[in-house]
Amino acid sequence: MALPLLPGNSFNHNMGKKKFHKSQHWGFCNNVRMLVLSFDAYVEDEVPDKSQENYRIRCYKIYFYLEDDTVEVNEPVLKNSGLPQGIFIRRHRISLPPPNEDQFYTVHDFNINTDIVFYGRTFKIYNCDAFTKNFLTKIGIKLNPPGQCPEDPYMKTRREKLDCMEPLRPYEPFDTLKQFLEYDKKVLRFFCVWDDSGSVFGDRRELILHYFLSDDTIEIKEVLPHNSGRDYTSLFLQRRKLPKYGPPGVYQPGQLTDRTVLNVYGGYSETRVYGYLLDKYNLGQLDQEFYKDTDLSIGTTINVWGRKVLLCDCDDFTKTYYRTKYGIENFTSIPCKAPPPPKIERKFPPYTGFGSEEDSLRSCIGIMPTPHQRNFKKFMEFDSYGNISNILRFFAKLITHKCADAERMFVISYFLRDDTISVFEPVERNSGYTGGMFLKRVRVKKPGQEVFKSEFSEYIKAEELYVGAKVDVNGYLFLLVNADEYTLNYMERHSDKFPLSNIELILQKLKEEECKSRELKQVFTTADCMHTKMVDFNTFREIMMNLTVGKLTDQEVITIARHYRVPEDLCPHRNVLVAQAHEQLKKNGFENFERLVAMCVYQDREKKKVLPSKDIKRLCKSSRLPLNEDLLESLLSRFEDSEKQINYESFFCALNWRVNPVPELEVVSYIKERCEDEWLGMPSPIPVKRIYYLNLLKDVFGLEE
Repeated sequence: MALPLLPGNSFNHNMGKKKFHKSQHWGFCNNVRMLVLSFDAYVEDEVPDKSQENYRIRCYKIYFYLEDDTVEVNEPVLKNSGLPQGIFIRRHRISLPPPNEDQFYTVHDFNINTDIVFYGRTFKIYNCDAFTKNFLTKIGIKLNPPGQCPEDPYMKTRREKLDCMEPLRPYEPFDTLKQFLEYDKKVLRFFCVWDDSGSVFGDRRELILHYFLSDDTIEIKEVLPHNSGRDYTSLFLQRRKLPKYGPPGVYQPGQLTDRTVLNVYGGYSETRVYGYLLDKYNLGQLDQEFYKDTDLSIGTTINVWGRKVLLCDCDDFTKTYYRTKYGIENFTSIPCKAPPPPKIERKFPPYTGFGSEEDSLRSCIGIMPTPHQRNFKKFMEFDSYGNISNILRFFAKLITHKCADAERMFVISYFLRDDTISVFEPVERNSGYTGGMFLKRVRVKKPGQEVFKSEFSEYIKAEELYVGAKVDVNGYLFLLVNADEYTLNYMERHSDKFPLSNIELILQKLKEEECKSRELKQVFTTADCMHTKMVDFNTFREIMMNLTVGKLTDQEVITIARHYRVPEDLCPHRNVLVAQAHEQLKKNGFENFERLVAMCVYQDREKKKVLPSKDIKRLCKSSRLPLNEDLLESLLSRFEDSEKQINYESFFCALNWRVNPVPELEVVSYIKERCEDEWLGMPSPIPVKRIYYLNLLKDVFGLEE
């Protein structure tokens, strides 16, 4: 890292002890306080009056701090040197030797293979670190080649003498305290297996090996599965050192020891001393190898007193230990569990035709037949609750060659909680058919299946039912022509199971007909002669079916129509509500409207002929006006003004069916779908009345008005 220098005399030697800013030396560099130059030097000290050495070589570290040109000299500590070492010269600015004692050392005074004098002592610089070399080179100082520090003759002679000397007694370090303090409570864990399946009545045994790092002992536990038939034992191998080549045999006491000790006899005197000395040659000691942590790894087979145990896996702590200490990265585990035995296919006799298939199968599984367990979770999830019936109802026609049966209408109900189906025929007067239950609630099998077989039969599922589908119910073929509002909403909410109700998939299918976009727009414009940007359902269905040439089903057309339908005003008109109120009042014979008006006049203290709607509601309730609460709430909301006030005279005058009778309600005739008669006693076969076709053209083809 090179620092920019300011022009001029940046390294002024005549600055004295005056404190200056670092920018005077190195510009505006912010990192100058962190830069320190390091030099290696030595000093030759004379040693008088000593025959072993004439001079001594002492090594030093010279640190030059660039922020304030201070110098620090440090002598590395040498063991058993007998000399005071450490900081030799504390950090401060050092003046040059005479005759330049009025100037101080700067960075330009340091170089390799030069002598530098600090307070009369000559330091010979022979090398520096890499940063110092790079820095001095970049500021323009030409470095000399590095040298070498001479070896101290006394230390060389002393080292040679120690190498050739032998201790006066056999010395053998044997200290396990350090290992205990460092690795106490640290245990390696391996998952292993002992395959004894080759012997009589043998099998695979799963084991867990614990290696204690504090004293190199091993403990093995056995993992017993449930109902294994074996007696539970706490340990497979007690904690001890595990020999590699076992079983080794029986040894005499004292043969297996860590040290061999000699008893030194001190004579027959009364003051004899008993001494002990380590046997240098270990006579009579038996060498026995034990397992260490280096011998354990995944995939290794160890000898546990004659049993071959395979190490298959280890825990995370063991992996971290081997990765940190030995640099091992491969910890590919080996499956410990034995391969499952081949599954024997169980064959059951074919269905006999008595009872259900599930009950017949339960009698073949056990000696004591038990009832079939139904899917209770599904039953509770799709059971009816409140207004949520979880029943899909479709309106169907019977497909037959008999002209008399072709016009019969049926209601097919699919119960989601148990996948059962019931078929009901509405009663129609003078039709020649009694109507009622056509098929009781039962699961319906798909056609074309063998009756007497061992496998379960396939039944009709909810995903197979949609408007336009043909369903075979026990030999009767039905065409699903419509569905109720709950069924259509349920299919649109669960569009993942009912793809024909997924508006995104349907629009994607329409985009494939982009070549007919202009023609489709022209047809819709022609059908919309009033330019209302909407058409009725019959026209919309006919146009979509003709242009797509049968690529869309009735269910998909209904889904599109429901998505782009014109919202209807669900609130009835005021005259309709009054007519409904008159009908209920006539049935109950209520005519006491004058008394109600008189009570309102009594309540109207200010004579404004208006009262709050809540007061009128309270009066109607107290007078037991025979109107249900919903109808009364709707009537009050139609007569109240912006301030929630109602003119009570006009309100009760409108309810007076004697004075102001209204014509009876006419039954709204349902729109008939082509080729289909009106459904008696059922909802309208038209799912929606009008559709915004322009929004459809914008979303699919991007066509504007």
